[in-house]
Parts: sequence; structure tokens; C-alpha cells
Amino acid sequence: MREKPPVSEYAASFGRYVTLITEPDVLPVLERQIDELSAYAAAIPAERELFRYAPGKWSVRQVFGHMTDGERVFAYRALCISRGEKAPLPAFDENDYVDHSPYDRTALADLRDEFLEIRRANVRLLKRLDDAAWRAVGKAGTNPISVRALAYVMAGHVRHHFNGLSTNYGIVPLRGR
Repeated sequence: MREKPPVSEYAASFGRYVTLITEPDVLPVLERQIDELSAYAAAIPAERELFRYAPGKWSVRQVFGHMTDGERVFAYRALCISRGEKAPLPAFDENDYVDHSPYDRTALADLRDEFLEIRRANVRLLKRLDDAAWRAVGKAGTNPISVRALAYVMAGHVRHHFNGLSTNYGIVPLRGR
């Protein structure tokens, strides 16, 4: 049941993440992104960690921190829904989270390591779920969301930000690290 979820299992706003994952199974994508994120982080010199490509945009550190916030929120939702939670789970405003974060004061290496630890734990969680848990649907805010949709959102969210790091920040990941 790790195939791509139908659009009825997630809010339209998550479609931009889900559609970025074209692979037939999301788990290998989530696992590969561990090395990919390390390669992106390795490509960023220390003097560029606070770079913003335009006024009001997030710094490189904030982008990495935001990916970690998203990873935590999406995984928490997947855990709750897979365990049968019926109450709507809270929405989160990514800009408020970044505004209230210490990310610009945190070295990129620490942000990278934190994300990698969380992603590894999340992959373990997702691998243990049976088909019924993968198909389970709950609510985030007022919208339905399934566990399998959340797994695709996690992978697509990171891929979205990898694209942004390349396009907007000029960061090309180092290979073979």
C-alpha cells in the first residue's frame, strides 16, 4: 500500500509535493534523501549558510530547519493517524515556525544532523506499518490526510526544497560524499 495516494487522501495544497514523487514506492525515496540532503549540505560553504536570495526570503539555514520542522509535523501526523487518532490534528504555519526558530543561530551541520536523525527514525516507523495503517485516513486541520499521503508529502516536501536550493540559492549537491 505504499503506492501514490489518490487526491481524495490529501488537501489540494499538498498536491505540489505528492506529484513530485514519480517513483512507484516512496520508502526508497525517503531513504535516498538521507544521502541527498547530506550532499546538499556539503555543497554549502559556511559563508553562504545565511544567504537569502531576496529580501524576506529564508536563509539557507532556515530552509534546512524548515525541512526538519516539516518532517517532524508530517511524521507526527502519520504516527497519530496510523494509531487510530480521530481528533483533527493541528495545522502549522511554516512562516510562523521559522520566525520563532533558532535556525539562523544554528550551524548548518547541526541542522543537517538533526534532520538525518529524524528522517532515519521516520523511515523505521513507516517500514513497520501494515497495509491498514498505510491506508488510514485522519484530519490535519479541516482536511483529510492518509498515512501514505503523508509519506509522499514528506518526500515531496524535501524534493521541493532541493529544487529551490538549486534554482534560487545556486546550490548544486556534491556527489559521492
